[in-house]
Amino acid sequence: MDWTLFGSALLSSTLFPGGSEALLLYRLHQGADPLASVLTATAGNVLGSLITYGMGRFGRKAVQRRSEKTDQHIARAERWFNRFGRPSLLLAWLPVVGDPLCLVAGMLRVSVTSFLILVTLGKLARYAALTGFI
Repeated sequence: MDWTLFGSALLSSTLFPGGSEALLLYRLHQGADPLASVLTATAGNVLGSLITYGMGRFGRKAVQRRSEKTDQHIARAERWFNRFGRPSLLLAWLPVVGDPLCLVAGMLRVSVTSFLILVTLGKLARYAALTGFI
């Protein structure tokens, strides 16, 4: 397993910025196995999203003491979630709104099973599409 790619993907899907896509493309350019690389990046990214989900689910008081910029992102994610429901979690890979979507899902106590299925499908599709383009 490529632990650097896994760690990059994990950090990229928490509230910290990262560039797991660039590292994935670099690894593929180096000759890494595409399937193993996509699965590694997906696993790390999903675990990071699960951490963010847990922050929302178990850290509601801490989430309530957030900054104005974070408030705007969470409000946008709540609008998406209220408009599109659980399927919006397929878009958890999107920049800016993806992490807050996971946080909101935790705050709204979406079941872990449906959360993992939807987030995994979305993130896997994104990494597979990136891999398919090269």
